[in-house]
Amino acid sequence: MKKIIITAAIFLSCIAYKSADAQISLSINIGSQPEWGPVGYDRADYYYMPDIDTYYEVPTHQYVYLENNSWVRRASLPARYSNYNVYNGYKVVVNERNPWTRNDVYRAKYANYRGRTGQTIIRDSRDVKYRNHWANNRPVRVEHRKVVKYKGNNGNHGDNRKHGDNDNHGKGHGRGH
Repeated sequence: MKKIIITAAIFLSCIAYKSADAQISLSINIGSQPEWGPVGYDRADYYYMPDIDTYYEVPTHQYVYLENNSWVRRASLPARYSNYNVYNGYKVVVNERNPWTRNDVYRAKYANYRGRTGQTIIRDSRDVKYRNHWANNRPVRVEHRKVVKYKGNNGNHGDNRKHGDNDNHGKGHGRGH
């Protein structure tokens, strides 16, 4: 009976190890997504921008749009889109190879997203997975906390804060009460 239990335990741990290994090998490209990209995606190959009927290829950092009836790749948008703001415009993540070859499908499917705003973007995210990447590329918003240090233990519970002062600016959720 002991041998069966040990064998089963070894077998289950091997399955768990293989499952963990499969999860690790998932394609993640958070670090290459632009700060104006939408949050919530560990992987994004393209963003489709319905307002301007254009794609952005995340891995190459290039826009793909129609020019003289041909799809072209450029590092920036053409002058005709100079009023378009990539930070405010709605983006749809598309993880399909060369999605512009089926542009009629995407144009029809996301036509109702034109003019839509309010999408949370990576730059404005509070999620650590995005902040850690952008910390090296832009200033990170830091919450400033007032900590008043005193010498000795004057009834402040040994945490060097004045009684009643906490890291939540008086919201009553910290230590020191």
